[in-house]
Amino acid sequence: MSCAEEYTPQLRALGYRMTSQRLAILHVLHHSGKHLTPAQIFEKASKELAGLTEPTVYRTLEFLAENRLARSAHMGNGHLAYEIAGHEHHHLKCRSCGNEMEVDHTVLAKLYRQLESTSGYRLIDSHIMFFGLCPNCQKGE
Repeated sequence: MSCAEEYTPQLRALGYRMTSQRLAILHVLHHSGKHLTPAQIFEKASKELAGLTEPTVYRTLEFLAENRLARSAHMGNGHLAYEIAGHEHHHLKCRSCGNEMEVDHTVLAKLYRQLESTSGYRLIDSHIMFFGLCPNCQKGE
């Protein structure tokens, strides 16, 4: 299935149309398999779509995140990075070497239910980055 076939119906269901800019950015996010900064996304998407500007990438990323087609995350360096929305997950990142691993949301599901029951909030989105030292860096301490 192409990115257009996958994401166009989702946008239409929300009342929006698929633009060439949205498609190029969704394509980059979908095929990257990891978090990308807006600058990285611009670099890759501009190869697919001539005339794409960096401000358009930023606006489009905000739009896609607001409509839950992309997800933003603070990566610990003060900057946002984006990935395609899909399966819920979180991350562990080593403060020493920068190694990162994905944590399936089911590991935190009980905590989420507790947060909802004690706060009264209904959690609709989250993306958590945990920081620590990986096993290799712990050996070198």
